[in-house]
Amino acid sequence: MAARRRASGPPTKELLRECAREVVDVAEGIRGVSARTSSVLFAPALTGSAHRRPRTGYAARWALLRALTDKRGLGGSAIVAPDGAGHLLGAAGEMLGRESLAATVAVTSLRLRIAAVLLDHPEFEHDPGMRRLIGAVGTGSDRAAVRALRALFKDRGARRALSGLTPILAELLAVRSLLDEGPPDDDTAWALAAGRAPAAGPPTGIGASYLPAPGQSGGGGTTHAVELSARERQGIAAEGSFLDFLRNIDLLSAGGRVLVQEVRGPDGVLRYVVQAPGTTPGRPRDDSAQDVADAWRNLFLTDSPYTRSLLLAIREHGIPRGADLALVGHGEGGIALMNLARDDEFCRAYRVTHLIVVAAPVDGRRPADPRTWVAGITDRHDIVPLLDGRDPGAAFGPHPNRYEVAYAGPVREFPRCHLLRGYIDHLETVIPHAIRDIDRALTPYRGPVERTRAYRLGDRARPPEGHPFLTVPTTSLATSAGPVDMPVRYYDSSAAHLCFPLDADVARGLLPDVAWMGPTRFGRRALAVLSLYEHRCTTIGPYTELGLSVLVDDLWRPHPYDAAVDLLRRADLRRTGRYVVALAVGTEEARTVADEVWAQPAELGSAEIDLEGRRLRAEAPELGLSVTGDAGPGVRCPEPDWVLYGRRGDSTVRTLVRTHGKPRVHARPRVRLRLDGAHGALARHLQILELDSVRPGFVLSGPRFMAHRSAGAVLPR
Repeated sequence: MAARRRASGPPTKELLRECAREVVDVAEGIRGVSARTSSVLFAPALTGSAHRRPRTGYAARWALLRALTDKRGLGGSAIVAPDGAGHLLGAAGEMLGRESLAATVAVTSLRLRIAAVLLDHPEFEHDPGMRRLIGAVGTGSDRAAVRALRALFKDRGARRALSGLTPILAELLAVRSLLDEGPPDDDTAWALAAGRAPAAGPPTGIGASYLPAPGQSGGGGTTHAVELSARERQGIAAEGSFLDFLRNIDLLSAGGRVLVQEVRGPDGVLRYVVQAPGTTPGRPRDDSAQDVADAWRNLFLTDSPYTRSLLLAIREHGIPRGADLALVGHGEGGIALMNLARDDEFCRAYRVTHLIVVAAPVDGRRPADPRTWVAGITDRHDIVPLLDGRDPGAAFGPHPNRYEVAYAGPVREFPRCHLLRGYIDHLETVIPHAIRDIDRALTPYRGPVERTRAYRLGDRARPPEGHPFLTVPTTSLATSAGPVDMPVRYYDSSAAHLCFPLDADVARGLLPDVAWMGPTRFGRRALAVLSLYEHRCTTIGPYTELGLSVLVDDLWRPHPYDAAVDLLRRADLRRTGRYVVALAVGTEEARTVADEVWAQPAELGSAEIDLEGRRLRAEAPELGLSVTGDAGPGVRCPEPDWVLYGRRGDSTVRTLVRTHGKPRVHARPRVRLRLDGAHGALARHLQILELDSVRPGFVLSGPRFMAHRSAGAVLPR
């Protein structure tokens, strides 16, 4: 009978999610009990009673204190009283390594939610942020898991990685509130974390009457008008239609900009369309309201920098009060537009006729104006719309003007299934009926575009990501893969450089056939470096990189001890460098930049790399190589800035790489390179050098660092 019920019941992932919701409800209840008990403990009435009747009063307070702090009760740092004594006791409990019962129960809920996500998306096991999170909650001890999670939330690099794990953002927010031992920040966040619909009441406080003066900051958000490039102006649609609006958003998605267009409808009335993009995977935008990390606040709190910035853009554009307004958005942009549509003040200022969102959660969110027509397009493999605690297409109380399409697209992997370009392709091929239905609803906006204006969104409430190290002048450089900003900035990376001594004559054979370039000699030996990189967050997207290079002397006046002296010089004044012999990168954009900008011979080759601890692991089946082992004990060393050389025709290209982190040098590594066949130039060179038969002489590691890599400078050599 039980087997029959399991066969006819919901899938395992649904059971896991249901259990996770129930467990987080329990954690929320325990948290409430802790808060009430703590309030009673520090209540003035009980304090006065203890002074008047010490024998019974102090006994009662002692019993309450034990219930709060005993490991068999509510757990260590469960003090949430508003006075100083309560915070002092809570801090003491945390220092003693105790964790509250609510926190440990919440971690159990998080484990269940992660298990459910991995059933649908096994590729997340290879994501660095998810890998770090699984390592934190997968320990045998609940209390150890709580402490590991607390450390992750305090670590900027970890938060940047965790912010991309959209399937469990709601659960993470609830757990974080419990770990911080403070009351929940927002009832909506708790409702979403528990899998319930948020409260139906409209938000307040962000409407038109609260708008600051144009260009000023409001709740962290800023905006200013920007000119489109000639290429972008050619790509902007001149007619109003659903697909045209989506293509506009896709065109501007990488620049932190929104678009406002004025459309003359078939009836001659001028109407306005606000088009808002979502976040771009791998591109940090902490200086912009369109930011991955800010998606947390944008989802759970209606007064977010993105929402404020959209309000400022609408005001700066000069849209008159009472005008008809259509809101079209993707991902985070759709959530921010929903926040606007739910605001009473905003809907009194403008008549929001249509709200159309792609790849964003809309259920449980009702516009303030019941006449607003709401449409949502969702790929069932896309986990971003799951943030409201409900699978796309599940039953819900329908809005009288709601239109929703949930379909199963051909791509399952995240974030590919969330990209707007994929949704546009699916609308044309998989669900063409949705285009017809939405265009029919958008009939008042089906006309010529009379004016187009772009606005760059900003967030002055915090410095740009990587400030001050990565706040450097940039310029755009044209490549066959599109324009690329130089220098390329690396916001969150890990690296391990395996340094192999080898015969100087063998090393000379790896270099170009020119007399003036020679390997740096250490006696009769030279140095070959196998570099392993995991770039989790960069301005050209996340990718992995494996490279073989040889340390070379000054190209003009080589001296025997230049390599040692260069360690004392600034990176831009160094005369030695590393000639890149072969390179394998994980994305086509990275390959194009390496080849066309840095003149480094790059090939495509994906890899799974984990370099954040002493245990190093890199597996590249496509290339036929793997690296595993323990780097061993290490000591801090100076920042390993690099000069890299490549060849283009008869010239040498010099690239400067500046790094900032906490590098370590490991003198006795137990790391092995294994080659299973030779697939590609990199693996063949490693096989010829027989580096798989020896251990590296030493390893230089950077578990987490930032870097910027300049454009290549062409040398007449």
